[in-house]
Amino acid sequence: MLVEYLNILIFLVFSLVLSLVIVGLSMGLILRGGEVEKLTAYECGFQAFEDTRDKFDVRFYLVSILFIIFDLEIVFLFPWCVKFTEMGSLGYWSMIFFLWILLVGFFYEWKKGALDWE
Repeated sequence: MLVEYLNILIFLVFSLVLSLVIVGLSMGLILRGGEVEKLTAYECGFQAFEDTRDKFDVRFYLVSILFIIFDLEIVFLFPWCVKFTEMGSLGYWSMIFFLWILLVGFFYEWKKGALDWE
């Protein structure tokens, strides 16, 4: 009866050995020492290793939140596009209304200057 589990045991042992070899090679082959690129600001707008109580610009966060809001629009558009022919006029006009609201919000943010980076 235990012979039936031999394949699973071989797979687990092979996976463990392969994982240890990959981690060991990556730890052994990495270059030690900092480069200039590693110490520069990365996607957050702040310099690395500064005081955490410094003032920061909120515009970066505003632009990222606006990106997330308008990016979530795509989550609603994909299923709508897939089932477009089966939805009828109610599905069509409800999506047009949804897109209209997003377009009005986009132009409002644009007019207010939330998308300007000055």
